Amino acid sequence: MKYKDYYEILGVQRSATQQEIKSAYRKLARKYHPDVNKSSDAQNKFKDINEAYEVLGDETKRKRYDQLGSAWSQGADFNVPPGFEGFNFSNFGGGMGGSQGGFSDFFSAIFGDMMGQQKSSRGGFSSFNDFSGFNNQYQNQYTQNARRTSKTQSADKESLDIIQNVILNIDDLINLPKKTITITAFQQCQACHGSKQGFCSNCTGTGIEKITKNITFQVPKQVKEGQKIRLKGEGKKDVYGNVGDVYLVVKIQDNNYEINEFNLIKDVELLPFEAILGCEKQIETPNGKIKIKIPKMTSSGKKLRLKGLGLTKKDNSKGDLEARIKIILPNELSKEAQKLYEQLKEINS
Repeated sequence: MKYKDYYEILGVQRSATQQEIKSAYRKLARKYHPDVNKSSDAQNKFKDINEAYEVLGDETKRKRYDQLGSAWSQGADFNVPPGFEGFNFSNFGGGMGGSQGGFSDFFSAIFGDMMGQQKSSRGGFSSFNDFSGFNNQYQNQYTQNARRTSKTQSADKESLDIIQNVILNIDDLINLPKKTITITAFQQCQACHGSKQGFCSNCTGTGIEKITKNITFQVPKQVKEGQKIRLKGEGKKDVYGNVGDVYLVVKIQDNNYEINEFNLIKDVELLPFEAILGCEKQIETPNGKIKIKIPKMTSSGKKLRLKGLGLTKKDNSKGDLEARIKIILPNELSKEAQKLYEQLKEINS
């Protein structure tokens, strides 16, 4: 039989960690999966990869395999050394051969006894049919590893998601319009399946393609800063047909208002004489322009509450708009105004 170098099959060093072995297996399993790779030798390579991972991914099997030493070279004639005779599958006759459960003769010779021990713990092989049942268990190993790969793909689905900020203003929160946002991301090339083999005009041989698309979404009710809006099935794609989602992280920016729960705060600027004598001011609100009355002797920082002009609550009632007074100085003073302020200073000194 031929010696099989499992480390070479997975493309890792003999000192590789379990994580490195697992990572190499996942990468190769995706590349040679029969559902993806239609080349004539893909299925055999996929079986070799699964067999290699069956050994190197198991600490006990890997330890036994490593005891063979590193002097063997792949493809060389191999005779089972003393202590590695394993389980003699040929004793079960009838064309069973040395390759069992979808594994190679080499695997069977080295690890056959371990499979035999698993069966004998339930009373041993009492008949050929009994062995056949045991054989069927390991014949499914190829399928089980393929399912394991599928589960890995599902776990990797999260990496297909796109997370991007979306900026909303107060008008968006109140009127809940449909908005369009441009999404830009990178994914596995859908033309060459990320294989990087040959020249692909879609990804220029990088295996990665850039995607840009416009997505329209409805602004949801009561959306808040930091909340994520999920757009299902709008994310990246992989070669297995998995599709991720888009998550829009809400950022609220509005130069006219601040938000306090469901209340809005808006600065209203007054000149000193307006704050002292009182006045009427026209201000912008989410419901349009309105006039408000400023009482006499209004101090900077005081808030005038305008009920029902804020954001919509869960019970469909409205928060309030708070007009926050901000006293400002004029850019220029006439000589007459300057004299009046000097007189005012003398009166109050």
